[in-house]
This record gives sequence, C-alpha cells and structure tokens, in this order.
Amino acid sequence: GGSVKTGKMPDGEKTRQCKQEEEQQQKEEEREGLIEFYGSYQELFQFFCSNTTIHGAIRLVCSKKNKMKTAFWSVLFFLTFGLMYWQFGILYREYFSYPVNLNLNLNSDRLTFPAVTLCTLNPYRYSAIRKKLDELDQITHQTLLDLYDYNMSLARSDWSTLSTRKRSSRSLLHHVQRHPLRRQKRDNLVNLPENSPSVDKNDWKIGFVLCSENNKDCFHQAYSSGVDAVREWYSFHYINILAQMPDAKALDESDFENFIYACRFNEATCDKANYTHFHHPLYGNCYTFNDNSSSLWTSSLPGINNGLSLVVRTEQNDFIPLLSTVTGARVMVHDQNEPAFMDDGGFNVRPGIETSISMRKEMTVRLGGSYSDCTEDGSDVPVQNLYSSRYTEQVCIRSCFQLNMVERCGCAYYFYPLPAEAEYCDYTKHVAWGYCYYKLLAEFKADVLGCFHKCRKPCKMTEYQLSAGYSRWPSAVSEDWVFYMLSQQNKYNITSKRNGVAKVNIFFEEWNYKTNGESPAFTVVTLLSQLGNQWSLWFGSSVLSVMELAELILDFIAITFLLALRWFRSRQQPPPPGPPPNSHDNTAFQDEVPGLSAPHRFTVEAVVTMLPSYNSLEPRGPSRDAEAGHE
Repeated sequence: GGSVKTGKMPDGEKTRQCKQEEEQQQKEEEREGLIEFYGSYQELFQFFCSNTTIHGAIRLVCSKKNKMKTAFWSVLFFLTFGLMYWQFGILYREYFSYPVNLNLNLNSDRLTFPAVTLCTLNPYRYSAIRKKLDELDQITHQTLLDLYDYNMSLARSDWSTLSTRKRSSRSLLHHVQRHPLRRQKRDNLVNLPENSPSVDKNDWKIGFVLCSENNKDCFHQAYSSGVDAVREWYSFHYINILAQMPDAKALDESDFENFIYACRFNEATCDKANYTHFHHPLYGNCYTFNDNSSSLWTSSLPGINNGLSLVVRTEQNDFIPLLSTVTGARVMVHDQNEPAFMDDGGFNVRPGIETSISMRKEMTVRLGGSYSDCTEDGSDVPVQNLYSSRYTEQVCIRSCFQLNMVERCGCAYYFYPLPAEAEYCDYTKHVAWGYCYYKLLAEFKADVLGCFHKCRKPCKMTEYQLSAGYSRWPSAVSEDWVFYMLSQQNKYNITSKRNGVAKVNIFFEEWNYKTNGESPAFTVVTLLSQLGNQWSLWFGSSVLSVMELAELILDFIAITFLLALRWFRSRQQPPPPGPPPNSHDNTAFQDEVPGLSAPHRFTVEAVVTMLPSYNSLEPRGPSRDAEAGHE
C-alpha cells in the first residue's frame, strides 16, 4: 500500500511544478511584449528612479529603508525641479520680449549727396495779393497804435488812396474785427476798457479771442510776449488771405539769380536743372538742390572743396515785416524724396558770415515684426499719406493732423497738403475755423488725437548729423573787390553790404558713413542652448534624460487611462451568479480556476489570490478510499 502512495505523489508534484513553470513562462513572455506597462504606479516610479540618467533620482529608492533620507532627497529633488523651471520661465519671458542687438558698421563708399533746401526768410508780396496785404498792414498799424501808441512806418503805403482801400476792404476789416488783438489781464483775462488809464505793462498780456460760430464758446489765445502775439495774429489773417487765392501755392515769382549769386558743386557750376522751387508762406521762396528731378550728385572725396558752395543774397526787399522778423536765409539738409520741414530740421544762416556745414551720414535699419513697431513703407499705418513722398514719421503726423482738421473743422489747414474733395480754411467761408483749429491744436499736442501713437517710425531711415562753423565773409581787407565783382556780375546794388550777402558751404566731413543695424539677441538656438545649460546645471543630464522624463509622463498617462477604462468596464458588467446552495458540484469552481490563475494584464495593483491546492480539487474515487483504508 505504501508503494502505491509513494509512486503517485511524485507524479502529482511534478505535474503541479510543470504547470506553475508554464504559467510563469507565459507571464514572462507576455511582459516582454512590444509595449511594456507596469503593474502599479510604485513599480513605474521605482523602475524610473533605478534606471534613469537624471542625477539624484536613484537616491529616492535606494534609501527607502531610511525614511528621513528619503524625505530629504524627495524635497531636494522636487525643489531642484522647481528652481530649474523657474529659470526656464525667466528664459521664456526674455525670449518672447524679442530683444535685439545693436550692430554698428562703418562703410566706405561713394556717398550720394543729400538734398539741400535753402529759403530766403523773406515772405514775398505777390502781386495778386498785394492790395489785401497792404490793407492788413494798415489795420495792424492802427491796432499797434491803439495798444502801444506805436506809429509803425509803412514804406509801401499809399496814404492818398487810404479811403478807397477802406471802402474796398470792408470784408477784411469785418473779419479782423471779429478776431481783434487785445491786451488782457494776466489773472482773469478781462478785456482792458478802451479809456482805461495807463498801467504797468508787466501786468498785462496780449492775445486774441476766437469764438465758435454761434459765439457761445470762445478760445483765448494769449501770449506773454507781445512780439509773438502780433506775429501769430498777423499770420492768422495772412493765411486767410492766401487761402482766398485758389492758385496761391502755384504762383511762381521766384528770381533765382537775384537770390543765389553763385552755386558750385564739386568745383562745377550749378544750373537750373539742379534745383526745384517752391514757396513757403513764412520762409518765402525756397530752392531745393539735388532732388529727384535731376541726376543725383555723388561725393567721392570729403572736404569743403567737394561739396556744395552757395553765395546768397540776404537783404530783405519787398518783404512783410510783421511776418518775418529775422534776416538771412534758412537751410535744411534732408534725404531725397522727403519733404523739407523747415520748422523742424532747418537752421538760419547769418548775413555777412560764411557758414561751413559738415555732414556725417548715418543709416538706421530696424527689425520689424515682433521685434519693434516700425513700418516698412507706411502701408500698415492707419493714416493716409497726403504728401507726394515716401513715408516718414513727420509726414504721417502732419497728415494725421490735416485729416482730423478736415473731419472736425470742415476745411484744411493751409500749411499742409490738401486732401481730396477738401478746401483750405478761409473765414469768408468757414467763419469759426480759427476757433476749431486752436482747440484741435491743443488736443493734438496733448496726443488726444492719437497721431503720435498711430504714426510709427520707419524701419529704414537715413539721417545727417550736422556741425557748423562760422567766419566773417568777406573779410575786411577783401570786401571791396568781392562786392565790386558781385555788382558787375549780379547787379549787386544794395546799400548795406555787410548784411546783404552770406556764403554757405555744405560737405561731407569724412568718407565713411555709419550703419546702425539690429539683429535678434535671443533666437531659437540661443533659447535651446540656455535651456540645456540650466538642465545640465541642476541635474547634470542630457537630451536623452529629457526623453526619459517624457517617457515617464507618457507611461503614467497610459496607466491612468487603462485603469480608468478597466474601472468603467467593471461598473458596466453585472457580477456572475454564485453556486446553488448545498451543492457539492465542483465543476463551476474548476471553471473559475483558470480565470483566476490567468495573468492579470494592465493592472495597477498586483492582486495576489491564494488558489486551492490541487489535492483539494482532485475527485474522490475508489483509489482515494483504498489509500485511506491502507493508511
């Protein structure tokens, strides 16, 4: 009987061992599939910390038996991560601020000579408006006599026909009386009565009042200087007279030979093909040399002998003394295809002086797009260019003001180009345009109109840095023969020789010109390099370490997804029915065993189930009873 028992037990043991080995091998084969997933978050984290190349991660698992060390390294590890990503944030912020580097280059090449505009500083009395200007002078003469007891001599007045002019100038007198020049108290701007006693002149200031069309609101334009007040008041009426002439800007009464006595460039004489003419209301006849209408001049060498040399007449003849209070000429250097804004960039040339102006060319090239708010050609600026020239910031600002002037006041300011379907302001047609203009000008200077915000700098611009030197010309020992030669060649017959002429030299100071360019200071390559430096500093790892961290994140997401999917499916399926009561049929239990012993794939927590021993699952038969009987 004992031999039977000992003969069967080893076979059962071997069978169980073979089945267990097969199941273990099957599990290992399943785990060595194409994609590896871990049984739990803990297993995933332990594998990562044990095998990653990121420094310090191994200390999170190798010291797990010492909870103090584990806590210390955990805090240090995540603190390091936080500091590194804080540095990452600083780098990203710097990158998206789009900083630039300034590049300075010196270039040596033949230089294109700039455009030069020269004005007479002598507003001309055109024959078409001469009578109205004489009438305005008479009204101004009487105004100064009433306010200051000053009897201004008018050389060109015809007193014998004064009554006739008064009858013909009722319209002008009416508008001048609507905008009178007055003295006002400094504190409360109360008008001085006509028969008031004499007071201290320092207690008063002079100005004029501009009222709306219905006279409900008035604007007080006051000045601390009486000279400024008279000039501004006279200029206001002078503009109205010009605006009444439909072709006043087209009048061409220039006399080039009477203003420019001599003109030479690169030791060659200038001619009429080298200049263009226009008239400025305040600066008189203006001549622009070397503009786009002729072949451009070039300078191959620097120095005074390789530039532009002019001898100009500075005597004021047939001028408007109430509008122009200076003597000489005004000169401005600017780039071709740019208007000459004499108020902004010009300066005066003194009579009897030789003015030598040396230039240094400087180009600025800015990066557009995200790096600056510059514009390439002004097409993306929400302001229409009213000038027949390329875009500049000053062109845009003046166009913006003129467009607002037409919109708000119903007419255009005479000093700026005329928009389409608009007309210049004239108080015979637009009674209250002066009130509207000065109110709008105050808003313009305070940037209420937004012109300074809308008009952006061009991405490419050329500027000329000027420096001037002065000397007496002609000298005391040479003035006799110089004036004699001028009188013979140019009919030079003025009385005040010393204040009658001036000389201007304009030339390049050096052959080199400077270019200021911009380049991106923080590119994508620079950003990646800085990020790599920070990563290496805090963790001493490489790009592959970053890929390991990315793999950890992906595995974590995958396990979470599969866990959620399994939980969702378990909620959808009902539990299997249990065995009937008092039933000793082990068939259902045997069917359940393979399901329990099968490997659990994609589980998060390892569920270990103790299966019944194979002895308890063996059917009881005659052999078992025989064995029991033997025993």
